Amino acid sequence: MTSIFHSGLSKDLSSILYDADDFNVVIQVGENKNTKEFKAHSVILRARSPYFKSAFSSDWISKKNNMIIFNKPNITPTVFDLILKYIYTGELDMTKQSGEDILGLLVSSDELLIEELFNHVQDYLIEKQTSWVQKNFVLVLHTVFQLTSCKKLQDYCLETICEDPVPFISSTTFPSLDKDILFGLLKRDDLQIEEIAAWDCLIRWGIEQTPGLGNEHTDRTKWNNENCEALKKTLSQFIPLIRFVEISPEDFYDKVRPYKAIIPEHIYEEVVKFHYKKTLPKTTTLPPRKGKSGSLTSTIIKPKLANVIANWIDRNGTTFADNNAYEFNLIYSMSQDGFNCSIFYNKCNGQGPFVVLIRVQSKKIYGGYNPIGYAGRNGHWLTSTESFVFSFENDQDMHNMKIGKVTNSTYSVYDQRNYGGFFSFGGILYINGQYLYVAYNTNHYENIFDGKQYLIIEEIEVFSVAKK
Repeated sequence: MTSIFHSGLSKDLSSILYDADDFNVVIQVGENKNTKEFKAHSVILRARSPYFKSAFSSDWISKKNNMIIFNKPNITPTVFDLILKYIYTGELDMTKQSGEDILGLLVSSDELLIEELFNHVQDYLIEKQTSWVQKNFVLVLHTVFQLTSCKKLQDYCLETICEDPVPFISSTTFPSLDKDILFGLLKRDDLQIEEIAAWDCLIRWGIEQTPGLGNEHTDRTKWNNENCEALKKTLSQFIPLIRFVEISPEDFYDKVRPYKAIIPEHIYEEVVKFHYKKTLPKTTTLPPRKGKSGSLTSTIIKPKLANVIANWIDRNGTTFADNNAYEFNLIYSMSQDGFNCSIFYNKCNGQGPFVVLIRVQSKKIYGGYNPIGYAGRNGHWLTSTESFVFSFENDQDMHNMKIGKVTNSTYSVYDQRNYGGFFSFGGILYINGQYLYVAYNTNHYENIFDGKQYLIIEEIEVFSVAKK
C-alpha cells in the first residue's frame, strides 16, 4: 500500500517558491505601473507547464549570468502569483479574487497550456461567478470566443442569454458586442425574445457600430442618405435573420417601416405583402423562435429549470434536455392573489396536477409536484407514487438542485383547505403562517434537506400541469 503525503510536499514546495535562493528564472510580468518580478525554478516550470517546457528549450529566451530572463507583459502580477502558487503547490484560492482576475487566470492558463487549471477556472466561473459573468457578458464573450478550448463557457453564456435575453440586450455594453457573436445569437432559434425586441436591439447596435451615427446622432429625422446607406451596410448580414412575419402589423408600421431605407427592397416588399395578403415571404423563411423551455413562465425560476421539472415528472432524472411534453399554466401567484390559503385552495382545487414553487428570503427555491391535484376531499391524504419535492439554490441553479421522491405513497399530499395554511407534502414541506417549514417530518419522502428550518417566504407560484 502506497502512503500519500501531499500536504507536507505542498508546504515544502511553497517554501521553495517564496524563500529559496537557488532560482534560475526571473519572470517579469505586467506592464506600465502594474509590474512585478517573480523568481522561479526552470525544472519545476518545465514539469508543470508544456508552454514553459517548450519555451526553455528554444533559442528565443534570453539569459543573463546563466539566469533565464522571461517577459510576460500580458499577464498581471495578481494572476501570475496565482499561477505560480498552483504550479508549485497544486493549491488555488479564488474566493477573494475579482471576476476580471479570474477571467485573466482563465486566459493565462490557456496560454501556458495548463489544462487542469484551465478546466477548473472555467467551471469556477460558471458555478461560482454566475452573477459577475452575467453582468459582464460582453467582456466575457469577447474573451472566451478567442479561446478555442473554452467551448463550455461559450455555450453557457449563449444558452443563458437565449433563456433570458432582455437584461443583456438592454445593458449599456450591448452595443459594443462583436458582430460575429451577435450574428450567432440572432441566428439561433432558441433565442427567447419577441421578434420586435430583436429588431429594436439590432437597430440600437447598428447605430452604435456605424461611423457618423452613434450616441451623438440617433435622431433618425436628421439622417441624410449617406447615414442611411452606412447603417444599411452595417446591418446587411443581419436583416435576413429577423423573423419579420412574427412582428405584429402595428409594430411593423411603427418600428420597422421608419427604417425602410435600410432593408433590402425585396425583403421589405415580401413582408408588406405578408401583412396585406398573408402570403409567406420566400426570402425570409426562418422558422419562429422556439417557445420558452417547458412553456413555464415564472418569476421564480429561469426557463431552463422548467425542463428539469418536466424531466423529473417524466422520471428522466436530472437533465436540462428539452422537454415540451407539458403545458404549465399559472393558477396562483402570491404577489398577484395575496397571501391567503383560501384563495390558494380555491384556485388549485379541481385544476388537476400542479407544481408549487416557493422562493424564500435567501433566494433559495423550494417546491413540490402534486400529480393528483386537489379534489375537495377535505381532510384526506392523497395517495401517489409520483409526487416529489425539490430545491434549487437560486433561480438558475445548474449544479446543486435536489429532488426527493415520495417513499410512503399513502401520505403523499394532504388535501385540506387549512392544513399548514396552504399545503403539505408528507410533512416534509409545508406552509404555516408566514413561514415555509422544511424537513419537520422526514418519514414519507427522501430527505434532501439540510436539517429542520422555517423560512420567510418571498413568493409562491402554482402551475397546473397538463400533458400536451
